[in-house]
Amino acid sequence: MHPPSRQGYVSLSLAGQGSGGYNNSKQWRRQSCWRKWKQLSRLQRSLIFSILVLLFICGLATYPIVTEHLRGKALYTFNIPHGIQFLFCPCSMSYLFLNPLVTFSWRGAVIDTAPATEGTKDGGKVLPANQEAKSSNESESDRPEAVREAFRHAWKGYKDFAWGHDELRPISRSYGEWFGLGLTLIDALDTMWILGLKEEFEEAKAWVAAELTFNKNVDVNLFESTIRILGGLLSTYHLTGDALFLDKAKDIGSRLMPAFNTPSKIPYSDVNIGKGTAHPPRWTSDSTVAEVTSIQLEFRELSRLTQEPQYEVHKLDGKLDGLVPMFINTNSGQFTHQGIYTLGARADSYYEYLLKQWIQGGKRESQLLDDYLQAIEGVKKNLLQKSSPNGLTFVGEVSHGQFSPKMDHLVCFLPGTLALGAHNGLPADHMDLATQLMETCYQMYVQMETGLSPEIVHFNMHEGSIRDIEVKLADRHNLLRPETVESLFYLYRFTKDHKYQEWGWEILKNFNKYTKVSSGGYTSINNVRDPDYTSPQDKMESFFLGETLKYLYLLFADDLDLISLDRFVFNTEAHPLPIWPSTDTHTN
Repeated sequence: MHPPSRQGYVSLSLAGQGSGGYNNSKQWRRQSCWRKWKQLSRLQRSLIFSILVLLFICGLATYPIVTEHLRGKALYTFNIPHGIQFLFCPCSMSYLFLNPLVTFSWRGAVIDTAPATEGTKDGGKVLPANQEAKSSNESESDRPEAVREAFRHAWKGYKDFAWGHDELRPISRSYGEWFGLGLTLIDALDTMWILGLKEEFEEAKAWVAAELTFNKNVDVNLFESTIRILGGLLSTYHLTGDALFLDKAKDIGSRLMPAFNTPSKIPYSDVNIGKGTAHPPRWTSDSTVAEVTSIQLEFRELSRLTQEPQYEVHKLDGKLDGLVPMFINTNSGQFTHQGIYTLGARADSYYEYLLKQWIQGGKRESQLLDDYLQAIEGVKKNLLQKSSPNGLTFVGEVSHGQFSPKMDHLVCFLPGTLALGAHNGLPADHMDLATQLMETCYQMYVQMETGLSPEIVHFNMHEGSIRDIEVKLADRHNLLRPETVESLFYLYRFTKDHKYQEWGWEILKNFNKYTKVSSGGYTSINNVRDPDYTSPQDKMESFFLGETLKYLYLLFADDLDLISLDRFVFNTEAHPLPIWPSTDTHTN
């Protein structure tokens, strides 16, 4: 299926006529058309001519031989006033106007409209679907190595084009900065250690020792820097025993503390780690609930290691059926935007961290367990529904009393969290719900033409629906997210059902098929519904190395005690932190 803009057609037909009157009729029509053409104004004729030229260009763009000829040719963009972007293709000498927010894909040649941090080089290409890495009939023993291979390929792109920077832009062979702290490298440290990639780990460790400094005049997001940087450093310290990583963790932890200098002790969302100042987002005084309640695992662990209680986080009070709104005011400590409840963006990891804090602390903090159990009951009561026609169980949203069958891919963390709770003695029906939701998350992949899930789906609930899942145009992107493979890892660990490994293997193959970039790295894509025009975004999120590939490796690993879930608890960025021994009396 091609975009509507490529489906313009003009057809002219002549009715069958007898041979005797054909020539006279033909001559008459020619004269009549010419008279009508002359009667048109100059503006009208120019407009018709322009439309015909445009249709001709569109025809060239869709003709397979021409597109094969154009494959790999350069595309250049020029920014002009009023937000219009002008695109020039030298091989066809044609001009097109594009929305400046949309990534343009022309078979093998791709360009991202976002500005590069440094000069963009001639880009890499997403590998064609028929050049998928390895074949689908690889033995199960080869699967961990396939994940290592995927990591090495992603790491090659990062090392070659983005070393020491936050994120790789694999197609333009450049990098993007968020905080300027080497996010991808830090996020991937414990992944390399777990995968046994010692050479790559030592390269990264050398950079941390020689180059990583937090003494920078830069604003960082408290939540993201906590789960990615602080969590990554603490995890790597525990896995390696190398004090270098603990020292760096102490440094960043101390620099994040000004975020808690608020009247309510609900932290600000942003911190300048060089100046020691903090502030809410520029557009509001509110913080999202997920951001302020999904930093406890990391700060509690840092407090335990340093014996400095200053790292503990203020407890959040106030719920409805165990569910919380998405925003909280840092001045008053009260919820805002009440009436909107979701397990998706801005609220997801609040629920995850209730259970994981209880596990981290040795299952002694009963209030955390009570809050979690109440929240799960709230989900069942308010958010759980089934789709039509196949009865997929899904978690929707409620806005001011109205139910919406919208489910973010982020919600696919929940099957794994429910399974983890059941493994730790919580009600057996939590595992039943986990397996139902796991099937739903898998269907979010297999019902897409690329076999990759979109960012958001909507479920049909009306009788007579043809398909369970619908995807809006704006929601068709895939960011290489980990939540589904994360839950597959938990479900396989606890059930030993090999179907979860098979599902994960399908997902990895489709990542290789549709997101792998030839020169190194993987890219997010804009359209999971069109295998021919996935429209790559030219961005590899750090969590692809920090989470997605780590969970896939653990899913396929022969050693089921590798990062044992009885000894470690994963933070929301997949960084394993130790469960405190029963003799540890530390509490929050």
